[in-house]
Amino acid sequence: MSFPEQQQQPPGSTDAMEPRPDHGEQSYRGSGKLEGKVALITGADSGIGKAVAIAYAREGADVAISYLSEQDDAEDTAKWVREAGRKALLLPGDVSDPQHCRDLVATTVEELGGLDILVSNAAYQMDHPQLEEVTDEEWDHTIATNLSAFFHLTKAALPHLKPGASIIGSSSVNSDMPSPTLLPYAATKAAIANMTASLAQLLGERGIRANSVAPGPIWTPLIPATMPEEKVSQFGSDTPLGRAGQPAELAPVYVLLASDDGSYVSGARVAVTGGRPIL
Repeated sequence: MSFPEQQQQPPGSTDAMEPRPDHGEQSYRGSGKLEGKVALITGADSGIGKAVAIAYAREGADVAISYLSEQDDAEDTAKWVREAGRKALLLPGDVSDPQHCRDLVATTVEELGGLDILVSNAAYQMDHPQLEEVTDEEWDHTIATNLSAFFHLTKAALPHLKPGASIIGSSSVNSDMPSPTLLPYAATKAAIANMTASLAQLLGERGIRANSVAPGPIWTPLIPATMPEEKVSQFGSDTPLGRAGQPAELAPVYVLLASDDGSYVSGARVAVTGGRPIL
């Protein structure tokens, strides 16, 4: 399967994509697996985060929607959350700022009455054929957005998490099969998987579970906003399933890891890769 050649400026917009990604708007059916819980999801305006927000709301959770600046996309996510009968809290800002991460947690707890599920999903990447093209500033920004934010969010969330709570990091197939042109991004995704495995061991005695999800190529605004047109057109075609995944195809895994169905799953890295293996 191929996509039309297309490109956007970062951070990208859902409406500008052809075809529009499927976030489960018309397909996801909930069954009360997260009834009464509160979730904070970063990068929830679009892509995987949006699909997870919709699924969590339909499973009964109120959702804090963290996003950088993509107001239209974020408001659309909030619309679907509210149509599911749940509260949606819109929280714009840059997770590369440690104080903003702490504020995200504090505002979620204050406005929604607690915190049960933390999904650290926001990410930055850029395709560079040569290492010399990666500036110091881009390296630092990628680490801060993808990895340091996960640390600051988790540290801020811990005082509010009770036994049964769940922490989920968005890793990647790049965590151990790194794309050479995505070097900074791939390094952060390996670190997220490693950090989550450590958290599972540190927090198990508190009854808090920590897991990561390793997506393969998923059709989100990050792709046309960070890759050259020729790579976009063939995105995902080299997987064993022969296509890119849709955000909606990730949501059930995030639901499993947040719900009591995953009560004995901790320290795992779950591959959703279209057949690409992870070690």
